[in-house]
Amino acid sequence: MKRLLKSAELCLLALLLGLGLLACSKPEEAQLSFIPQAFHATDECHVCGMIIGDFAGPKGQAVSKAGVKKFCSAAEMLGWWLQPENRIGAAKLYVHDMGRSDWAKPADSHLIDATQAFYVVDLADSGLSGAMGAVLASFADEQAARKLAATHHARVLRFAEIDQTVLQQAAAMQHGQAH
Repeated sequence: MKRLLKSAELCLLALLLGLGLLACSKPEEAQLSFIPQAFHATDECHVCGMIIGDFAGPKGQAVSKAGVKKFCSAAEMLGWWLQPENRIGAAKLYVHDMGRSDWAKPADSHLIDATQAFYVVDLADSGLSGAMGAVLASFADEQAARKLAATHHARVLRFAEIDQTVLQQAAAMQHGQAH
């Protein structure tokens, strides 16, 4: 009986010690910082390899456990994200808020959650230049997005409404291949 009691006490002690150690450790996810990073003059687009700073318009980035992937445009980031192999891990997506940023050089202090943004697409005749492919303008404020869209006869979409077809049509319009 003493032996059984001693064994039970040792098991209880080991369990309490294990629980104590577990309580002291933080989950790996909680220790990670998923905040947006500044763009630098030498940053290259994760998709096309072009120098991001060479282009006007909103940029994008995906921040995950694996690091930060930067993109020369919001459209380039969205196109990357829509690929099934890129949606495996958890990533936080960011784009510039063009309602508070200069088109020629968007301010990194105005990066917003890409999944909550409003996107103005079909900006072919707007005079707003960007990287190759579709030019999308991202906004935190719906009214600011609708104002730009009305000026240029464009449309406003939410993150969930953008797919590869939307990006391809916008790119074709941008390069005069469709109307």
